[in-house]
Amino acid sequence: MILPCEIAVKSVIPAIKATMAKELVETHGLKQDQVAEILGVSQSAVSKYTRHVRGHVIKIDNVEGIQPLINSMINLLVDGSSKRTEFLGLFCQICIIIRKNGLMCPFCQKTDPKIKMEECSFCLTYEPTSK
Repeated sequence: MILPCEIAVKSVIPAIKATMAKELVETHGLKQDQVAEILGVSQSAVSKYTRHVRGHVIKIDNVEGIQPLINSMINLLVDGSSKRTEFLGLFCQICIIIRKNGLMCPFCQKTDPKIKMEECSFCLTYEPTSK
């Protein structure tokens, strides 16, 4: 059984990191090695993100509600005031938006052909509970 979070690791997380890398380089004027250190990836990965070689399996650029969350995450990182739980919460919110828009569905089906997309609505309807 394939879990949505397994799909997210291969498609959503790289898409978010690629968007953040692009923003940090283009908007904040940081060098690739600085971005690599901030994101915890290699300079080569940042280069691939900015050249659209990596992290663009899912297109998230125009998904409503994502850019403000990415901007908030970037601000936390650039300010150096990054609170891990706040950052992770923003990251998870982006993932939920992507899932609710059905952007991961084709990847789930491709990974596990037994999944019947017309019968699976987990990502589209799931509401996380907070404790």
